[in-house]
Formats: sequence, structure tokens, C-alpha cells
Amino acid sequence: MAAAKPCTPRCRYFRCGRRALRFGRGRPWCTWINEPCDPANCNYAMCARHQLVEGGLCGLTIKRRTKEDVGPEEFPMEEVKVRSKVMRKLGEKRIL
Repeated sequence: MAAAKPCTPRCRYFRCGRRALRFGRGRPWCTWINEPCDPANCNYAMCARHQLVEGGLCGLTIKRRTKEDVGPEEFPMEEVKVRSKVMRKLGEKRIL
């Protein structure tokens, strides 16, 4: 996971399942357990966009890394048998 950031209660998509999140004195506070809100260790932390990843990471900040294992040149070329009706529509072209 490249540049994954932790989820914070100040995120506009963060939701508390118990509706116990309050902001007092400028910090997020959980009234359910009467402690500061910690989305990484809370069972009721949710994301409105369903992007909360295990461990309290924000899925919106995760960048995908794509890698092609096999390129199109590496596939074996085989002749394909087709019906005569298809051959008439395509013409007498050779299909690989």
C-alpha cells in the first residue's frame, strides 16, 4: 500500500455506528467509552463511501499498483476452427 493514511474522525465520510462522536475542545471524543475517538481500534467506525480498510486506514488514499505479468506478445498463437457460416461472413481470411 503506497502512501496510505490513517482514517480520522475529522474526515467528511467518517461515521460512528453508535452515534457517539462529539467534538469537544477541538478534538473528537467518543461518548460511548468516554475517551478520544480512535478509528483504528473501534468496532463501530464506518466510512460513508465504504473505504475504511482494516487497521484504520483510509481506502481513498491508497494508490493501486498494477503490473502486467504477461504481455499480449507472449500468448501462444493458435489457429481457431470456426463454422463455415462464420467463414462466409468473414471471407476467406485466415484467423489466428
